[in-house]
Amino acid sequence: MRLQMLDIEDLHVEIGEKEVLHDINLHIGDGETHVLMGPNGSGKTTLLRAIMGFAGLTLTEGRITFKGHDITHMPLHERAKLGMGMLFQRPPTIAGLKLGKLLEVTSGGDLGKVTEYSQYLHMDNFLDRSINLGFSGGEIKRSEVLQLMIQKPDFVMLDEPESGVDLENISLIGNAIAKLVDKDVHIVNRKKSGLVITHTGYILDYLDADFGHVMCDGVFRCHGNPREILKVIKTSGYKECLACQKI
Repeated sequence: MRLQMLDIEDLHVEIGEKEVLHDINLHIGDGETHVLMGPNGSGKTTLLRAIMGFAGLTLTEGRITFKGHDITHMPLHERAKLGMGMLFQRPPTIAGLKLGKLLEVTSGGDLGKVTEYSQYLHMDNFLDRSINLGFSGGEIKRSEVLQLMIQKPDFVMLDEPESGVDLENISLIGNAIAKLVDKDVHIVNRKKSGLVITHTGYILDYLDADFGHVMCDGVFRCHGNPREILKVIKTSGYKECLACQKI
């Protein structure tokens, strides 16, 4: 029986005075990768931000447990120390902070690992540049994945990792993300887990996700095989999901 990496129970989240997530329950075991789908504005990114502990959100009900720790009201940096990491859909530009310096600090000074991973992701020529300054969409995603590979979180959240990535780089990024969630490790030995938002489903060619969820209007509408869910969405859109009763 797998241990639980993440447990979310009866979660309600407000932005301002408006409730945007309603009665969210989600359970992700060690070594599991879950995929989250849904129309724009349905609350997917808000859920990831709530799990990570970003400011601007108010958790009014429910509990989030990570690796046995109640993190419901824990600061973001403490969650990161416990082993959480996140890839943003639109990460900020940080002028004046070189990518290589950030990676050096994050790696604890392991320059060999920085060199290995930056070469793997074709980012070795970007180490002396300010983070994301002048980067293309694909370069930003490779930079974000590189930072996560150096951080080595136990649980990684990815907000549309294939967005803005051309066909030439999707394979490179997809395979790197697969390593982040132990997809290159035998299934019984996998320990790292992930939660991935996708619209296109391209990332499923590399992750072989275990479970899929559809969110509409701040609630989960269905759960199941991610490829089967994606097939229904591509055929009928989200109208069938909207017609489902909340699970």
